[in-house]
Amino acid sequence: MIRDVSGSYRRALQATVEHYSGWRPAPSCIDDLKGEGRWNNDWDASLELLRRHGTPLPERSALIDVFSGFYFGADPDGEPSTWTGYIGDEPLLVNPAFFTAVEQQGWGWGFVSGAEPPSARFVLEQRLGLNNPPLIAMGDAADKPDPSGLLRLSDSLLNSESGGTVAYLGDTVADVKTVLNARQSRPDRQWISLAVPPPHLRPGSGERLAYEQQLRAAGSDHILQSTAAIPQWLKERAKI
Repeated sequence: MIRDVSGSYRRALQATVEHYSGWRPAPSCIDDLKGEGRWNNDWDASLELLRRHGTPLPERSALIDVFSGFYFGADPDGEPSTWTGYIGDEPLLVNPAFFTAVEQQGWGWGFVSGAEPPSARFVLEQRLGLNNPPLIAMGDAADKPDPSGLLRLSDSLLNSESGGTVAYLGDTVADVKTVLNARQSRPDRQWISLAVPPPHLRPGSGERLAYEQQLRAAGSDHILQSTAAIPQWLKERAKI
């Protein structure tokens, strides 16, 4: 997790549901849905919230257009300079030095994202300045918790060789389950599930503690307090 999407993707999800139903789901409602481990795709999450609310469901393609209107504010495949939507409200949680620090610990890195490719590339290449970063985005593989995207990324980073260790950080139960499913598919590799609560949950709050417990119950190996803590975690792990 390298950006705070509480004011962008989650806000677009709220606005989309409100557009069709007049009801705006609270952040805790979205957290509960994500905690089920099935709704990593925010378009499908929007449809599911509408279904549970008893609202007649729109065509998925129409909902996607509405969602994209809120999130991008213009053509997703157009120039980022034309985007006026919520994508402009995404604080970054890391900086370029973060990736250097990971490499200094002897690790490679890459991304398996549920975001649309234009959104993911915009953040990675334009905002963080990464050059052609390894990326599996929406549409490149089945949605998480299907592990196919993570398996493909691990093959590219490990040159398809057997063995090796893969640590994957995510902020949802679906991310944790993706690692567990990869572990079943490729037992020749060591898979580590790192999890971090989303930043809109205040440290020490009951909501954050409950969310951390959801991640642990799903099978996460380690709970980190932030994405920026990864280099230190790698450093400590090297001492074991």
